[in-house]
Amino acid sequence: MGLQPLEFSDCYLDSPWFRERIRAHEAELERTNKFIKELIKDGKNLIAATKSLSAAQRKFAHSLRDFKFEFIGDAETDDERCIDASLREFSNFLKNLEEQREIMALSVTETLIKPLEKFRKEQLGAVKEEKKKFDKETEKNYSIIDKHLNLSAKKKDSHLQEADIQVEQNRQHFYELSLEYVCKLQEIQERKKFEFVEPMLSFFQGMFTFYHQGHELAKDFNHYKMELQINIQNTRNRFEGTRSEVEELMNKIRQHPKDHKRASQFTAEGYLYVQEKRPAPFGSSWVKHYCMYRKAAKKFNMIPFEHRSGGKLGDGEVFFLKECTKRHTDSIDRRFCFDIEAADRPGVSLTLQAFSEEERKQWLEALGGKESLFHSFNRAIIPRPEGSAQLDKMGFTILRKCISAVETRGINDQGLYRVVGVSSKVQRLLSMLMDVKTCNEVDLENSIDWEVKTITSALKQYLRSLPEPLMTYELHGDFIVPAKSGSPESRVNAIHFLVHKLPEKNKEMLDILVKHLTNVSNHSKQNLMTVANLGVVFGPTLMRPQEETVAAIMDLKFQNIVVEILIENHEKIFRTPPDATFPETTCLSASPPNAPPRQSKRQGQRTKRPVAVYNLCLELEDGDSSNPPKEDTPTSSADSLSSPSPTTAAVHGPPGPDKNHLLADGGGSGDWASPIPSQTRSPMVQWLNPQSPTTPSSDSAVTPPSPRSSPFPLCPPAPIVDKPPESVTSRKARAVYPCEAEHSSELSFEIGAIFEDVQTSREPGWLEGTLNGKRGLIPQNYVKLL
Repeated sequence: MGLQPLEFSDCYLDSPWFRERIRAHEAELERTNKFIKELIKDGKNLIAATKSLSAAQRKFAHSLRDFKFEFIGDAETDDERCIDASLREFSNFLKNLEEQREIMALSVTETLIKPLEKFRKEQLGAVKEEKKKFDKETEKNYSIIDKHLNLSAKKKDSHLQEADIQVEQNRQHFYELSLEYVCKLQEIQERKKFEFVEPMLSFFQGMFTFYHQGHELAKDFNHYKMELQINIQNTRNRFEGTRSEVEELMNKIRQHPKDHKRASQFTAEGYLYVQEKRPAPFGSSWVKHYCMYRKAAKKFNMIPFEHRSGGKLGDGEVFFLKECTKRHTDSIDRRFCFDIEAADRPGVSLTLQAFSEEERKQWLEALGGKESLFHSFNRAIIPRPEGSAQLDKMGFTILRKCISAVETRGINDQGLYRVVGVSSKVQRLLSMLMDVKTCNEVDLENSIDWEVKTITSALKQYLRSLPEPLMTYELHGDFIVPAKSGSPESRVNAIHFLVHKLPEKNKEMLDILVKHLTNVSNHSKQNLMTVANLGVVFGPTLMRPQEETVAAIMDLKFQNIVVEILIENHEKIFRTPPDATFPETTCLSASPPNAPPRQSKRQGQRTKRPVAVYNLCLELEDGDSSNPPKEDTPTSSADSLSSPSPTTAAVHGPPGPDKNHLLADGGGSGDWASPIPSQTRSPMVQWLNPQSPTTPSSDSAVTPPSPRSSPFPLCPPAPIVDKPPESVTSRKARAVYPCEAEHSSELSFEIGAIFEDVQTSREPGWLEGTLNGKRGLIPQNYVKLL
């Protein structure tokens, strides 16, 4: 489990656990700051002295190997795992250069030292300043509250009202500062992954230039760098999308904090001051406690906590509530007080003080006290406003009309579904389509009045306007689980099972849409909309959580993975029944562990695998402009099928499918999970991480040679033209070795399998062919052409 997300709603509760999570984030940033500082020092040593270069490299490599990124949430994407593993890869590379004593160029200062110093000064330094402000405001806020609550109730009403206003203004200022600090903490945790690794990548490029003997090693390292650059870009793109969602949620909570309180197991919770009576000469004292109450069990918990000292002041107390009574100021010289009596402690009564009259009324309501108002502490999920779009006959008509028009007029348009239409035109078209009187009059296939981007935007808007997402709130969490762990095959099977749990209308419409998206992805060489790009577009459209939280936003990348799986496996998921042995969906509610990668079970596995070149995403604009979409990076030619990098297989097991390496994709889905003892695994975890015997079959005794992979030029990506192997025209082939696919783009087969329509792949050492209606990659030296 990584760092827990910091929820903006918790800024208003300011609970002990919230403070502990903040300290965990701060500790991680401090650790990162110290590490970067040490890394900068090591880099300068490399430039300073040739004689100490070898020792400095060993130290540098050791530092890289020992550092590991923390992540927010309960799982990482494949790109994030690759970024985490990248430091170990860099460490291994440095060890191979230990004996080389060439003097590095002065450009190392520009490519490594300055960017790290800038990141440490501008980013980590900014967080430190925010922390000082936050700590100072915490001290000020609770000092003012203490002073305010000590005011005598006998003072003039005008004086008390003025004091109340002043305290409330100070509290609002504290909440504003707390929200901004929490947002900054989470932003820097996500930002550091790519802003730190990118200078490292530039540094290694510089080393290849100045080391003649390292040139050959650089060629072997190129494919990994290419993949890492894509991983970094993927992570950066997800960061941008996630940051905008987080900021939007923060602004919503800032405007209406009471409407966005998270669901809680407690009927009421918050800080109260508890009167502690002392012997007669010493009077009494008031100690702040964090109190929690469950109405169903009448169970009351109190934990003493002091923000200024930064921790608990003692053990908590638990008792069962008997009754609650409001205290008036004529019986006690403090405001906002009430008494509670414990059922399991006869004769024991406690006096508590709330922060305000409103909070006292809420506590009285929750505790069943007198003079209470109907303000519930229960955290209700905010219902989404329902639009006029419905999952009915009219909805299916809209979907089919739009799809038909897109496939007729614009299937090859670049940036299809990513280029957005003008908002006013989109709304007008959607209104006409949703009107029974005008729907049949709209001719989308032949009319030039409606641009393709307007039609695609109207289709997406219709899906987003449904009262409930197409893949339902109920199954949202279940769909996310398999995207976070398991082998590619188990992920597909899990999604297959869940799709058939959808209501019939939802499944039917999803089938129509995904079939269309599969067709769109088949034209990706023309429209640049690969499976990964479509996942980015339709992940948030088809799936969304019912409650908006930071934790839910962090799962956006896994929604994209689910959509990618649907597109890649449309025929299997929608045309065949799911596995009847799959566990009940109740097992899906518990998120599987983020298990480490495992090695392939197959004997004689290939040690080198080809690196695919992927289309890059478009930066799209909204508006009437007729100019073509702008591209933020050069585009490369793409294959319909691709494989992960060979380098990382020996270190951290088989990488994920091709969709993990596309710029701006929605997250990886090719994770491999290590076996877990069956007696400790839940049914869902067992299903996602099956244990299989490792004994090879008789057919696998012969170890075939490994296909070779060709290195690719260094990032940033540019159009690449490889020299293909000997051309193979379309023909048949027979398997001479058995093979178990390690990737969704490969084919599994036994000895003697006959492949149809076999053609040369762009990947050296690989062919493309069809087996039992499925097309995929085939190792060239595993088959014999017929």
